[in-house]
Amino acid sequence: MKNNDFDTLKALFVNCTLKKSPRQSHTQGLMDLSKKIMNKEGVYTEHIRLVDHDIAYGVYPDMTEHGYDRDQWPSIFKKVLEANILVIGTPIWLGEKSSLATKLIERLYAMSSQQNEKGQYIYYGKVGGCVITGNEDGIKHCSMSILYAVQHIGYSIPPQADCGWIGEAGPGPSYLDEESNAKNNAFTNRNATFMTYNLLHLANLLNSNKGYPAYGNSRSAWEDGTRWNFENPEYR
Repeated sequence: MKNNDFDTLKALFVNCTLKKSPRQSHTQGLMDLSKKIMNKEGVYTEHIRLVDHDIAYGVYPDMTEHGYDRDQWPSIFKKVLEANILVIGTPIWLGEKSSLATKLIERLYAMSSQQNEKGQYIYYGKVGGCVITGNEDGIKHCSMSILYAVQHIGYSIPPQADCGWIGEAGPGPSYLDEESNAKNNAFTNRNATFMTYNLLHLANLLNSNKGYPAYGNSRSAWEDGTRWNFENPEYR
């Protein structure tokens, strides 16, 4: 049974593969499974392959103001703000997320002090998840790093907000290689499906309730002199 409430949601998938388009990305292959489920549920989805864009290094909103000639991050950030759900995809290299995934998180962090209309940090009310692929150990390690980072800057993380696939250790077949048979892996397919619906359920709850209440977590209220005095007997 389709949950029609999902069709008010928007999801942004950011693939942090090191391969420029149109080269095949195994990470994209698994991300597409989640995207396909969301599309079936009426969710508007968009995909960005970060390596195809000229994203400067740094922790400021626009690095052209800090010595770079070009920085496409501000235009990508607009898409981040429009999305209820952010899914970060990365391959595993030396047991870690890709350098582009690190750059993405740094640039997200650069914007995190901005505030929404309630005076809360800008990512409050948005939901995050991640997709990991590779042929070496590291799915949980990379997921831990990514999910901690995005929740720290304000994203909400539902139960089991990650999925991944790793083949036999070493230079063996990857996710989209026919000999891996990864698309038929029941464990990966189950986790990808559960992740997708948990992202949708939490995003739908937050969207329906217009995010989190501003009581107790508004930076603007804290800074404008109306912050809560915890020693005041009227505080409750």
